[in-house]
Amino acid sequence: MNPTLVILAAGLGSRYGGLKQIDALGPHGESIIDYSIHDAHAAGFGRIIFVIKAEHETQFRQRFDHLAETGLEIAYAHQRMDDLPAGHACPVGRVKPWGTGHAIYSARKLLDGPFGVITADDFYGRDTFVQLHRFLTTESAPGKWGMVVHRLVNTLPPEGRVSRGVCQVENGMLASITERTDVRRTDNGIVHTEAGVDHPLADDALVSLVVWGMHPSCFASMEADFTAFLDSPEGDPLKREYYMPAFVDRQVAGGVSMRALETTANWYGVTYQEDRPAVVAALAEMHAAGLYPALK
Repeated sequence: MNPTLVILAAGLGSRYGGLKQIDALGPHGESIIDYSIHDAHAAGFGRIIFVIKAEHETQFRQRFDHLAETGLEIAYAHQRMDDLPAGHACPVGRVKPWGTGHAIYSARKLLDGPFGVITADDFYGRDTFVQLHRFLTTESAPGKWGMVVHRLVNTLPPEGRVSRGVCQVENGMLASITERTDVRRTDNGIVHTEAGVDHPLADDALVSLVVWGMHPSCFASMEADFTAFLDSPEGDPLKREYYMPAFVDRQVAGGVSMRALETTANWYGVTYQEDRPAVVAALAEMHAAGLYPALK
């Protein structure tokens, strides 16, 4: 069975100012999702599950249902605020999605085999999907997960600040992830700021960009972990989020093996409108170099 690719596309896009998941960025009107699906299909993925808000399904169907003509199976999972473990209810007044962990949890009923996970607004590069597919078809099993890790220097925009999960890798396995905020390029190299002090980061530091290779057995652990998150009194119940990297870090600490799948692929992403011109230019260059045909 060809593995499934889960695309997390339910974000609000409030910082971008619109539904960035399907914004036209390529020279023929392609969205970043088009490139991810093209590269994933070429790598051997046979099924795509979009995790979306229910009110966006019509737009997504109009945009992507035609991919079934290429042999891909297309499915949709709704990230609903009230889709929670038994005994829990969504707090009155909450409008913010529960985070990346909950987004993956939302697709659990559609998954019965190994699957990959990416976000909709990140361009990961073709080799990312090659590495992910290889892992899912050769190593994925209960208690054996994988994560594609990029080199930090290949994941930074020309300007601006980002957050990155910096990975400690030992003998090809993930040991831990440390979230670094305010990561940026400077004349003296890449740095991150903590407590007002700049700290250097190596160009070849390995970072997580939310590209996971999972086995459906993970959902039993996720159910228990998400329940503990909801039961915790910490944080504002209207704003706190259940993040996938934090879940993975806890599982690795508890004995799950996480293969670090290294790639030299370049990343591009759009968080703010200011990010758009650099991504548009990069995609245009790839088409001009013959790396992609018209995808729309």
